[in-house]
Amino acid sequence: MNKIYFLLVFLITQPLFAQSYKKSEPFTHTYSIVARDSVTGEMGVAVQSHWFSVGSVVAYGQAGVGVVATQSLVNPSYGPKGLVLLNQGLTPQQALDVLTENDKGEMYRQVAILNANGDVATHTGSLCIDEAGHKQGRNFSVQANMMLNNTVWDAMAFAFENTKGTLSERILATLKAAENEKGDIRGKQSASILIVNGIATGNSWEDTIMDLRVEDHENPIQELERLVKIHNAYDFMNKGDLAMEEGNSKKAEDLYLNAQNLFPENLEMQYWYAINLLNNKEFDKATPILKAIFVQDKNWQILTSRLVKSKLLTISTSELEKIMKL
Repeated sequence: MNKIYFLLVFLITQPLFAQSYKKSEPFTHTYSIVARDSVTGEMGVAVQSHWFSVGSVVAYGQAGVGVVATQSLVNPSYGPKGLVLLNQGLTPQQALDVLTENDKGEMYRQVAILNANGDVATHTGSLCIDEAGHKQGRNFSVQANMMLNNTVWDAMAFAFENTKGTLSERILATLKAAENEKGDIRGKQSASILIVNGIATGNSWEDTIMDLRVEDHENPIQELERLVKIHNAYDFMNKGDLAMEEGNSKKAEDLYLNAQNLFPENLEMQYWYAINLLNNKEFDKATPILKAIFVQDKNWQILTSRLVKSKLLTISTSELEKIMKL
C-alpha cells in the first residue's frame, strides 16, 4: 500500500481528526497572510479582524514545520492538526485535503497552510461571506473574507511581493495594504503576528522569533507595528545582556545603542547603554545620560551600586562614588 495513502487513512480514522461544523465556532471573518522569507527560512502568519483576540484562534506555527491560518467560521483544530500532518510528511495541499474532506462545515472555512519549503495550499469555502477570496504567490498566500471590497487579497499580494525588508516588515506592509482597501466590512479590533524559525533548533525558547498580539484596539495594525518595533529593540537588549554576561562590554554598548535608537524614550535602554559606557571608560559620555535618568527615577541610581557586586559594572570605588553623587 502506498505510504502516503496509508498515512491518510490512519489520520482520518483517528478520533483526533473527527471534525464537524459547530455553531459555537467563532466568526473570525478576517484577512491574513502565511509567508516564508526565502533568505532566512523564517515563516510567519499574521491576521487582523473585527473580533476579540483573533490571533488566539487563527494563527498557528511550528519551527521547521510550517504555519497555518484558519478563519471565516473558524475551525481552530485546523491549526494544530495541519501542523501534525505537515510534520508527518504531507504537503500543504495533502494536509488541507485531509482537513476539508473530513469536515462537514468545509464550505464555511477559509484556510491557508505553508510549509518550510515555502509550498502553500489555500481553501476558500463556497459559503464564506462575500467578499471572499485568496491569492497565492511564491512563498506566500493571502486570504480574506467578509471584506468590504473584493480588491483586498490582490492588494495584499502586491504589497508582499513588492516590499523590501525583514519578514515582519513585509507582513506588516501586507496587512496595511488590506486596510487601505477598507478591510473587514465590520471594521477592525485585533491583530497578531507569529514568526518561527525555518529550521527547528530543538529549543522552544529560540524557535519562536516573534509572537505578538493586539487583543482589542481601535487601530490594531498601527499598534501591532509599534509592538514589532519595541520587540526589535528588546531583541538588541537581549543580545546586549548576553554580551555583558560574556564580558564583552564594547559589543554590549553597541547593541544597547541599537536598542535605544529604536526606543529612545525607554529609560532602561538608556541606562544599560550608559553602564556599558562606564565599563568602557567613556565617563564623559556616560555621566550626563545617567544624571538625566537619576533625575527622573532615583531607583536607577540605587541599582548602579548593586551592579558592582554582580560584576556587571567594573569601575573603581572612587568612580562609583562620583556616579552616586550625580
